[in-house]
Amino acid sequence: MNFKKIPVILDTDIGIDIDDTWALGLLLKCSELDVKLITTVAQDTHIKAKLVAKFLERANRTDIPIGIGPQSNSNKGLLYNWVKDYDLSNYPGIIYENGIEALCSTIIESYNPITLIAIGPLGNIAEAIEFNSKITENAFFIGMQGSIFIGYKENPTPTAEYNVFSDVIACRKVFQAPWEKTITPLDTCGNIVLSGENYKQFMKCNNPVVDAIKECFELWVEKTGLGSLISKEQKTSILFDTVAIYLAFSEELLNIDDLKLEVTETGFTKISKKGNNIRCARSWKDLQAFKNFIVNRLTS
Repeated sequence: MNFKKIPVILDTDIGIDIDDTWALGLLLKCSELDVKLITTVAQDTHIKAKLVAKFLERANRTDIPIGIGPQSNSNKGLLYNWVKDYDLSNYPGIIYENGIEALCSTIIESYNPITLIAIGPLGNIAEAIEFNSKITENAFFIGMQGSIFIGYKENPTPTAEYNVFSDVIACRKVFQAPWEKTITPLDTCGNIVLSGENYKQFMKCNNPVVDAIKECFELWVEKTGLGSLISKEQKTSILFDTVAIYLAFSEELLNIDDLKLEVTETGFTKISKKGNNIRCARSWKDLQAFKNFIVNRLTS
């Protein structure tokens, strides 16, 4: 049976935490999705573009264009050594130096509505709305942002989640925009850890996507000093961003609540009558099934 793929754009701050790398690999393994563009956001976006480009080359997916977002600082990130000798000018695909313009034109010119997946701070998306507000008329927003009832490491107290508090103004602009918005807050993405048979299945697999993830994961573990812990417990770090990739084409394993969320000045996402209507993946119907899904897709 033929099915129509969903056109998507990924906006990522890859290179800070390792979960963006896993999410990128998962994205490339989801045949339901047609990746039209990947944009880089926050810190040194040129180095982040190198990370994306090298990963796409390794996966033989240089058909995907890359857009470089505005640089916020010169932080090279924990995966810099993976691309320090990589020459972005040799990338055989398309590189857009102005990632905001590329993001807007890709959405506006798309025959079908674009699903915009944001797995980092929302600076690029907010600037894109400012650049051309009509993008909200031809796009759906899916993001990994917020903390409703659960904080980091399943703490029963909500917290200011990184992608929100690192750019509160941008998050407010995106959440207030008149498009359909769906997010996976820490309530559902903060417990995505592969262990046991899932971990073993991934680690014994070899394919271009898995090999690239492994290399980056090993470098990230070394830089964070978590090597002995990861090795001893035989599990991954938290793979927050993978849930946003899944939400781009399915909600089958999740419970979705319609909530009114307000972003506070300190980066909390609280339920409020003054808030914006946002669809929130609040809990899992079958968390283990999702973990199996990640591993099966990546190792296929």
